[in-house]
Amino acid sequence: MNLVTIGLTETVESNFQTLNTNDEMILGRVALEHKRMYRVWTEQSELLCEVSGRFSYNALNREDFPAVGDWVALKPRFEEGKGTILAILPRKSKFSRKSAGLTAEEQIVATNVDTVFLVNSLNEDLNLRRMERYLLLAWESGANPVIVLSKADLCQNLESKLAEVEAITMGGVPVIAISAETMSGFEKLAPFLQPGKTIALLGSSGVGKSTLTNRLLGEEKQVVQDIRMADDKGRHTTTHRELILLPNGSVLIDTPGMRELQLWESTDGLTETFSEIEELASSCRYRDCQHKNEPGCAIVRAIEEGVLAAERLVSYNKLQKELAFIERKADKRAQAEVKKHWKNINKQMKQRKSF
Repeated sequence: MNLVTIGLTETVESNFQTLNTNDEMILGRVALEHKRMYRVWTEQSELLCEVSGRFSYNALNREDFPAVGDWVALKPRFEEGKGTILAILPRKSKFSRKSAGLTAEEQIVATNVDTVFLVNSLNEDLNLRRMERYLLLAWESGANPVIVLSKADLCQNLESKLAEVEAITMGGVPVIAISAETMSGFEKLAPFLQPGKTIALLGSSGVGKSTLTNRLLGEEKQVVQDIRMADDKGRHTTTHRELILLPNGSVLIDTPGMRELQLWESTDGLTETFSEIEELASSCRYRDCQHKNEPGCAIVRAIEEGVLAAERLVSYNKLQKELAFIERKADKRAQAEVKKHWKNINKQMKQRKSF
């Protein structure tokens, strides 16, 4: 396989050469992850890999393990079709969310992505507040977001829906309406689907990600299920993340639908997603304005004048509080992990001295 076709850049190559001082390693890209086993694309062949013992011992948390999209340095065993991952190369982008549950743990969705297609369905399940969450995490990832509105053929008021979505992007994000049935709008996706570029599909269950993948691939690779008629919500179709090489040379990552999208360290993304609110806040009379009943509040004035939707401020405040809570939880967890790591090292050192 030609690694340039699947996204190899001069930066990745340079980072690899720095690691490969004795020419025992080869370069590969993680195409699929399943319970700490990894399918890795290499120039010679696809290998089934696991991480080395030293790698696993030095990993403090989930972020330290390989994820789909990662470039890795590995020691191959071609005769067995296997290999051992020794190191992860620096990531240029990383889309993460908080894992489900009460613990503050990061779940990496995809890495080294150039463009994120945020797929939303133009049916009754279109949710602007959820879209704000996706935008926030997309900006934080380092990849460029594009909002893709699927099932346009089923939408009776397309122009109105487009206006609603464009209102929350402030013109800073492309918004593209498509129909997999009529193939309309697909030509507008072409500029982002260039050879060597990686595109991740993100969205809730039933929004049409698998159908979009099949249309771009030109074959029925992904299983497609109908949405529930009762509530227009979808069922999970894709069950894992996987690199898919498209005929034109671009790489696609289809991801499982996310019913729960919790934020993870997205302070910068908050600024990008709610840029108009932060710009208005800079004009408030008081620097510590809470945007409630304070005199001279530019945000309250904008809401009263109809310039800013009140729902946007509510969403902004909610996401700010959520991020602050996650940051506090993550700090405590990180401290506990480091303490545990050094405790194990000290224990091993004492055991060695006893011999």
